[in-house]
Amino acid sequence: MKTFEYESATAVDDALARLAEDEHAMVLGGGTNLVDLMKLGVAHPGTLIDVTRLPLHDIETVDDGSLRIGAAVTNSDLAVHPVVRQRYPVLARAVLSGASGQLRNMATTGGNLFQRTRCVYFMDASKPCNKREPGSGCPARTGEHRNLAILGASESCVATHPSDMAVALSALDARVVVQSVDGERVLAIDDFYRLPGDAPERDNTVGRDEIVTAIEIPKPAADAHSTYRKVRDRQSYAFAVASVGAVLDVEDGIVRGVSIALGGVAHKPWRARTAEHALLGTAAEEASFRRAIGLELETAEPLRDNAFKIPLVTNLVARTLVELTETGARTERGDRS
Repeated sequence: MKTFEYESATAVDDALARLAEDEHAMVLGGGTNLVDLMKLGVAHPGTLIDVTRLPLHDIETVDDGSLRIGAAVTNSDLAVHPVVRQRYPVLARAVLSGASGQLRNMATTGGNLFQRTRCVYFMDASKPCNKREPGSGCPARTGEHRNLAILGASESCVATHPSDMAVALSALDARVVVQSVDGERVLAIDDFYRLPGDAPERDNTVGRDEIVTAIEIPKPAADAHSTYRKVRDRQSYAFAVASVGAVLDVEDGIVRGVSIALGGVAHKPWRARTAEHALLGTAAEEASFRRAIGLELETAEPLRDNAFKIPLVTNLVARTLVELTETGARTERGDRS
C-alpha cells in the first residue's frame, strides 16, 4: 500500500477546503471499500480526509413528508430506523442484504453510494482495465464476465455496480445532496450515476472536490408496497447476480403506480422505465409483469456466459411484483375486516 497522509474533518466547509487544495486527497467514510482498494493497489490517495465526524448523522422527516438521511448515517442505523422500516421496506431490506453486521456497523450511507465494481479485472492491478487505467482495454468482454452487465454496457466496460442500497434508492426516486465550495446541488439518483460509455473510469457525476451530505427520499404513496429481492451465488453476504427493488401501487386490480430498479445487470442501478410504462393501467397479474419486463430486456446485450441473466431477471421481477400484489390484497382485506 502506498503511504498517505491522514486528516480528520469536523465541519463540511473544512473538508471541502482540504479537498479543493489537494488534488490527491480522497474522502474516507467507513472505509469498507476504499481501504480494500488501497491494499490491492487499485486506489492511491495521497491524503485521506476522514469525514465520519461531520455532523451528518441524522435521519429526519421534513415538512413535505420526505425523509432526509445524513451521509454519515451507518448502514446498520439506516436499516433499523423505524421510519425506514415502516415506510420504505425496500430500502431496509436492501441494506440488510448487502453485507455482514460488522460491515454495516462501519459503512456509511454516503460511502455506500461510491462503492466500486467488484469486476475481477478492476480489482487486480496486474490486469488491464479501462475503469482502472483508461485505454488499457476490457478483458472481461472475452474473459470472466458471468456476473457482469447485460444492459447499458459499452465496448470499453461491462462492469456492474455492486450496491444493493443504491438499487432501492433508485426505485424510491431518491435525490442526492452534493456540496462543494461553490454551494449545494441536488441530483436525482439516476443522474448521480452514469453509464460507462467511453469513460468507464467515472462511476458518477460528482466532482473530486465535492461531498455528498445527504440523501432525500420522497414521501411514498399511501397505498404503495415495496420490497427488495436478491439472487446471489451463496446465501451469506455475496454480491447480487441480479436483484430488484420494486414499489407497486394497485387499485381494484389495476396498476396505478410502479417503479422497478434492477441491480447486478448494469454499470449503475438500472431503472426499468420501459417496463414501468408498459404496466401502468394494466391488470396486476403475473402475465402482465412478464410481458413488461420482457419489453425492458429487449435491449439486453449479454455476453458469452451471462445470457442466463435474462430469464433470471424476468422471473425475479415477475415474482416480486406478484408478491407485492398479494401483499396489497391482504392489506386491503385486513382494512375492510
